[in-house]
Amino acid sequence: MYAIIVDGGRQYKVEEGQELELDYRDASAGDKVTFEQVLAYSDDSGTRIGRPALAGASVQAEVVGVKQGPKLVVQKLRRRKNSRRKTGHRQLYTKVRIDKIVAG
Repeated sequence: MYAIIVDGGRQYKVEEGQELELDYRDASAGDKVTFEQVLAYSDDSGTRIGRPALAGASVQAEVVGVKQGPKLVVQKLRRRKNSRRKTGHRQLYTKVRIDKIVAG
């Protein structure tokens, strides 16, 4: 059984028990998150596809914690001007575990 959900402009194929990293949101570990925009749902009886979303379907998840992504190094160099700059960036992500898929 799986569902395709939308969060932050991206689509994710999720299954129960799966952990995934979403864009950062201000939530602490143990909080519940519900995704109302379900594009498709599949189980043993078949696949249902929404136009654009399925009415009454939702996915419930629990926040595991906040995680930092890999470090990205940004270097700027202007040739022959003795101008160099090196900075870094680490994106924050919220890690969630999918608890239940409700088929509506």
